[in-house]
Amino acid sequence: MREFMNGRIGITQGDITACNVDAIVNAANRSLLGGGGVDGAIHRVAGPELLEECRTLGGAETGEAKITRGYQLMARHVIHTVGPVWHGGDRDEERLLADCYRNSLDVAVEHGLRSVAFPSISTGAYGFPINRAAPIALRTVKEVLEGDAGIEKVFFVCFSENDQRVYLDRAGELLGD
Repeated sequence: MREFMNGRIGITQGDITACNVDAIVNAANRSLLGGGGVDGAIHRVAGPELLEECRTLGGAETGEAKITRGYQLMARHVIHTVGPVWHGGDRDEERLLADCYRNSLDVAVEHGLRSVAFPSISTGAYGFPINRAAPIALRTVKEVLEGDAGIEKVFFVCFSENDQRVYLDRAGELLGD
């Protein structure tokens, strides 16, 4: 794990479902009822109670974030956010992606959470290019943390070595540590 911003941002490769944090962020679909990729993995580990609670949320719009308990996960909570599907960059995808990170952290602050782990939202099945997504994620989280939101630590948990390399390269440029 590499750390930036005096240890407030960490970047690692691994399994987000194994993170011992106050909340992990789920890159969910609009139904919030589970799916593939990280969404499916989170639902499998959390157990059927997560799906039952998600059924009470009424879905979510792109960029929105909603919170549930973590159930069988190490994380106490799951913050579900719906990332944008990449359509070439001309449908406000970058703003919507930034909204995912900002709104997820806002929900964490509202619930008094101190540590949050993010996957790389929208870069899997939704096709958002990682080289464009990583700087948006890093800049947005940096802005929120600089606003002294009460969050002590944000982790970016990358699925692959390549994703981690992209995040580390961009973090060196954007965060300067």
